[in-house]
Amino acid sequence: MSGKKSALGFGFQPDQSQHHFLVTIPRSADGTVFFYERFKWQEDTDHQILDELLDKAKAMISKHKWKLIEEAVKTEFNRRLKKEGIAVGKWKTGQVPVERLLGKELLLLVWAIEDSDPSVIPTAIRNWLGLSPEERWWLFTMTNASTGNLHDKRGWRKAIRYALTENPVEENRKQMDLFEFLFEQQKE
Repeated sequence: MSGKKSALGFGFQPDQSQHHFLVTIPRSADGTVFFYERFKWQEDTDHQILDELLDKAKAMISKHKWKLIEEAVKTEFNRRLKKEGIAVGKWKTGQVPVERLLGKELLLLVWAIEDSDPSVIPTAIRNWLGLSPEERWWLFTMTNASTGNLHDKRGWRKAIRYALTENPVEENRKQMDLFEFLFEQQKE
């Protein structure tokens, strides 16, 4: 036995909290990826039935843009899930649940690139990775409070896009958490 806590998708444990995000990934290469915030998980089913009144559509991006971010997001989330002793996740066609805090971080990146040129996505990823999880959560909360719905592409949403896509961060300037910093200092 591996000793890892089981989870659905990326870290989602419905017995801990029903609050999660659901990413729907289409089969077709020219399809659209949708992101929903949900507060209820339907047990004993392979496919969640979305309720337009309860499940909040937060964003949508082209499958092309999704393909440009999915590996970086998977790597970041799985690194942290491993650290917490939770089974790692993978993206697949269909519905993929994401634990609520990881979902907030994912939405922040998606909001940054939803209306941007695909050529700036690598910059957005570097800037997103340069933020600590707590910074991502705060930025999500501020953005979500005023412009968190599917078509709210103004105010904070625009600010997030500019902050992550037009603010180049050097690759070697990624912010470390305190443990990583102390470990690096000890090596010197």
